Amino acid sequence: MMQVTARLPDDLVAKADQAASRLNRSRAQLLKQALEYYLEDFEDLRLALDRLNDPADPVLDWQDVRRDLLDQDQGERR
Repeated sequence: MMQVTARLPDDLVAKADQAASRLNRSRAQLLKQALEYYLEDFEDLRLALDRLNDPADPVLDWQDVRRDLLDQDQGERR
């Protein structure tokens, strides 16, 4: 496992220490988990942006989708 050193503002370290204390974790465990969550969210955002920018992936008009769903719902009730 690799060790990483970073300089952080004092107030951010204090908040991290408070959160770690409440969670009964070490500062290192908290920061590791926070970074993992951030990178997962970052990857999700990257994938979403890739899909939005994919010309082969059609953009749906919400009004059309809504109308189709309502039509299907009405058909099932009959």
